[in-house]
Amino acid sequence: MLSNKTIHLIESHEEEIAQSIVRSIHHHPEMSHLGKLPEAELRERGSDILHNLGHWLAHGHDDQLAREYENLGRLRFEQAVPLDESVRALCLLKEKMMDFIDEQGTDQDYLALYAEEQFERRIGRFFDLLTIHLARGYERAWRHAAHAA
Repeated sequence: MLSNKTIHLIESHEEEIAQSIVRSIHHHPEMSHLGKLPEAELRERGSDILHNLGHWLAHGHDDQLAREYENLGRLRFEQAVPLDESVRALCLLKEKMMDFIDEQGTDQDYLALYAEEQFERRIGRFFDLLTIHLARGYERAWRHAAHAA
């Protein structure tokens, strides 16, 4: 049971959340490589997930998501961004999104708490899937480069 209201809230505030993520990347001492990428690229990547969250969480988009994030993994390898920074950025995106929801102070009756728990589980699985495909694309690019050398 996903809260359409929660998804809409995230999608409608994607610019604010994405900007918070970009600021965090630029100020994080362990994200120096990712922080050198153009701000527009970082903001666009975060905004894409946030703005289309309902679409991505709907069933039937796993293949598209897999291709997109394997391509992102390959791109991050080509940009010489370490894998741990790329994964940390996804973790940061999830964290900032969940922090935003917590800050909204929604109703906390039993049904709302259950819906929130289910939402967090679904979001966790979603970000796990993104991470797996990002790492897969990165590793494929790394193996390809190793064989070419």
